[in-house]
Amino acid sequence: MNGSDDFTGIIAFITVAQERSFTRAAAKLGVSQSALSQTVRTLESRLGVRLLTRTTRSVSTTDAGTRLLETASPRLAEVQAEMAAIAEMRDKPSGTLRITASEHAADTLLWPRLARFLKEWPDIRVEVSVDYGMIDIAAESYDMGIRLGDEVASGMIAVRVGQDHRFAVIGSPDYLASHTPPKTPWDLEHHNCISFRLPTYGGLYAWEFKKGKQEVRVRVDGQLILNSLYQVINAALDGVGLAFVPRDSVAQHIADGRLQELIAEWCPTFPGYYLYYPSRRETSRAMKMLVEALRYRT
Repeated sequence: MNGSDDFTGIIAFITVAQERSFTRAAAKLGVSQSALSQTVRTLESRLGVRLLTRTTRSVSTTDAGTRLLETASPRLAEVQAEMAAIAEMRDKPSGTLRITASEHAADTLLWPRLARFLKEWPDIRVEVSVDYGMIDIAAESYDMGIRLGDEVASGMIAVRVGQDHRFAVIGSPDYLASHTPPKTPWDLEHHNCISFRLPTYGGLYAWEFKKGKQEVRVRVDGQLILNSLYQVINAALDGVGLAFVPRDSVAQHIADGRLQELIAEWCPTFPGYYLYYPSRRETSRAMKMLVEALRYRT
């Protein structure tokens, strides 16, 4: 057996197994799908066992494949970490960092700082994936994630990257011209509210309110359900109904009079965003620099 070919085959197999797709794995490795498929078949032929079960819609590991993935993946990660550490001995930090963040965090917090960071360090590449789901960053091969403070999983190193922020109930002047503005959270049951579906909750997001010691969760109703913050804002601007969004995402629209803020005394403040990554992970120089660039400073 050829050692270098085996190593290439194991990398190809692990990538396909982790991505659960030849298409995504080929894109990640920068090779054609046919070449990747041939590499995996060659490894299976040498081992004399099937490692992957392929269907038209999915790819999964066989028992032998699961065993190889569980034993080889951590060792490959160690080799890659050591190679990254050696690469850090260069004068300029380099490498690729993968980050997952919610839409709001990516737009209002990550991008303004990342734009400056990328110009300052041209040898560092960053991939940002916008997703509201609570991704297992280790399993999905992300270097770090950005989520609200109360959503960070245990066992993670968490670094504060944003101040606390407040939500707001908003509606357009056109909508409010034909609807009585709500004065309490309970009045929302008489309004056409734009619902937000989050994979984290597994259903529609219940609007959360607090006044003094009184806390209320309202499951609103309406004609429209969306899963993008900025689609929700656009719908509110178009007069479809009321929306519940981070206030900083609509502050300019409120200042311009395109949206009106309602029942502000009931709208709570939520913990700010945190950047997080596994505590056992060996951090590269590039990653340490990005963490410092994103760190929140009062």
